[in-house]
Amino acid sequence: MTAENGGGAFVLIYILSVIFLALPIMAAEILIGKRGKQNPINSIRTLSYESSYYYKHRQDKKLKRIIKVKENFKEKDIFSNWELVGWMGILAGIFILSFYSVIAGWTISYIIKSLTGSFTLITAAGSSAKFQTFISDPEKLILWHTIFMILTCYIVSKGVKSGIEKAIKFLIPGLFLILIGLAVYASTLQGFLEAMTYFFIADFDKINSSVVLSAMSMAFFSLSIGMGSLMVYGSYLPDNTSIFQVSSAVAFSDTLVAILAGIIIFPIVFTYNLDPNTAGPGLIFETLPIAFGSMHYGIIISTAFFVLLFFAAITSSISLIEPAITFVVENFYVSRLYATNILGVITWFLGIFTVLSFNNLSEFTFFGMTIFDNLDYLTSKIMLPLGGLLMALFVGYVVKKSIVQRELNANKKLVEFWFMIIKILSPLLLILIFIQGIL
Repeated sequence: MTAENGGGAFVLIYILSVIFLALPIMAAEILIGKRGKQNPINSIRTLSYESSYYYKHRQDKKLKRIIKVKENFKEKDIFSNWELVGWMGILAGIFILSFYSVIAGWTISYIIKSLTGSFTLITAAGSSAKFQTFISDPEKLILWHTIFMILTCYIVSKGVKSGIEKAIKFLIPGLFLILIGLAVYASTLQGFLEAMTYFFIADFDKINSSVVLSAMSMAFFSLSIGMGSLMVYGSYLPDNTSIFQVSSAVAFSDTLVAILAGIIIFPIVFTYNLDPNTAGPGLIFETLPIAFGSMHYGIIISTAFFVLLFFAAITSSISLIEPAITFVVENFYVSRLYATNILGVITWFLGIFTVLSFNNLSEFTFFGMTIFDNLDYLTSKIMLPLGGLLMALFVGYVVKKSIVQRELNANKKLVEFWFMIIKILSPLLLILIFIQGIL
């Protein structure tokens, strides 16, 4: 995204978007889960019930007139239109994982290519041909997609403590170690200073509405806002947890990883005179292998890089499917393993269409886009911003203020400032993203 949107200008807008747009809504989404203690749909239903008044009319004999009396329905009898936000988030996670798994599967293949020295002294034409040959083979893409989905489902099927938490305790430190190691290596390259200028110095002439809206949309996608996973993780938080502290820690860590990735990638690009404006997956799977093939210890560096990508992908994928699994387990009283298998197969099957959009169905388009591009567009440009907008409105205007204040458990002035952002600024910015996505 940085390469496609003018370098440092995009990074600056992205960081501001994280602070003033994504972070406040992240706190709102975590709050819903922390209060509801259930899957996204049920948590929203619970908060709707707590925050709404249901009246019946009856004759008051003393006052001799009709009055309204609050009636307590059972929570399970209440259907709130706001539950649709939870449904949309769950569907968005499944849709995203269906194509995310396909691209993530490429990292496994490229780890093997790196280990076997496939990039040694490779030319630009050779790297491009290798990539095009790879994505034009549906059987191979389905194989790597299948392997990645199996790994994801295996981790998720073990539950939060035995599966997700155990995997994260190994994968996240591993990810940071590889990141830091590669960043140190990148700092020794000839093009490091030029790359840092490109990456951190904003050229304000390149800032336009497209760059701003792309940065805001990316902040949402990167932090997994609007797809329900933050609600699920919020549901496991102890009551005395500070939502602002948790949200800030997640946003800071996520942004740090993104910046470290840029510190690694762009020095390699500039040192080997590659094109930093390469769009889409080409920068990772076509351009960088040329550099890896030319450098000393290229096999070690390239293998570490694609292992890093795999770690980043698998830790994200388990969050994408978790909301749907939690919903099925809590509402249909089936085992976690059964729910994971059913949803895993559905997601895997949807992914087949993304695989085919790179080869056999590459000519099949609607709205001028392939199946993969349509799924990407639908989720990142419409479903996630719309979900975030509705969550901001739900917490800002529907949920009782006393409930919000109790769950946030923070300084009164900070809460009031947050309320101003969540009720006015965030909705306005999200409406702009949503309109831009549609246009």
